[in-house]
Amino acid sequence: MNNQLHGVTLEAIVTRLHEYYGWEQLAQRIDINCFSKDPSIKSSLKFLRKTPWARAQVEELYLATKF
Repeated sequence: MNNQLHGVTLEAIVTRLHEYYGWEQLAQRIDINCFSKDPSIKSSLKFLRKTPWARAQVEELYLATKF
């Protein structure tokens, strides 16, 4: 299986999405509190590492985004 996320850290994914969309747009695309209520890279990583369904949505958005 070809894993397109191989070698890409969760921190790199969240940072890139934040730079591209900003917190407000991220919160609209993925409805999770870590993007809408007092967002930060650190708090988002903490939440996403504990929440597989949310992490999967973030990874899907990252793969779907044409940077």
